[in-house]
Amino acid sequence: MLLIADEIQTGLGRTGSLFACDYEKVRPDVMIIGKALSGGFYPVSAVLSDRRLLGLFQPGEHGSTFGGNPLAAAVARTALRVLREENMIENAAQLGEYFQEQLTEIPSPHVKEVRGKGLLIGVEVNPDSGGARRFCEALKDRGILVKETHENVIRFAPPLIIDRPTVDWALVHIREVFNMR
Repeated sequence: MLLIADEIQTGLGRTGSLFACDYEKVRPDVMIIGKALSGGFYPVSAVLSDRRLLGLFQPGEHGSTFGGNPLAAAVARTALRVLREENMIENAAQLGEYFQEQLTEIPSPHVKEVRGKGLLIGVEVNPDSGGARRFCEALKDRGILVKETHENVIRFAPPLIIDRPTVDWALVHIREVFNMR
């Protein structure tokens, strides 16, 4: 049985580690990555494994929408280099911890729980607060884009280049929104 880790959203620094499975000290047999692999500039994804497994595929046996594209490969290599050179993963870990701590301290009857790793943070709102969508829309009106998930969870996933002044600016608005009626 193979262990396959889907790191499309969680990989490449989003959680404050290169891969989310690093937190559990798990080395999957196969890992799928994408989205951040191009820094958002070009559609690219990848399947990672060792030669023993990937070597089972012979040319023509497996296809890929984005496979075999030299430009995509060059963009991906550059994005990976920039992640390391600009310390984006460390930034995600440090600012993610700060952001999550600040969100946890918001005194709001609407907030049930704050959870996350790095710059992938979920704020669960109480079911009697009218759902996450109204908070997402109020934040959008203030210039903060978030995603409603599972009706009662607001997903914060700011860019890995975010800085502390920007987090602090956002927190002012987030506090106000979470304290609306």
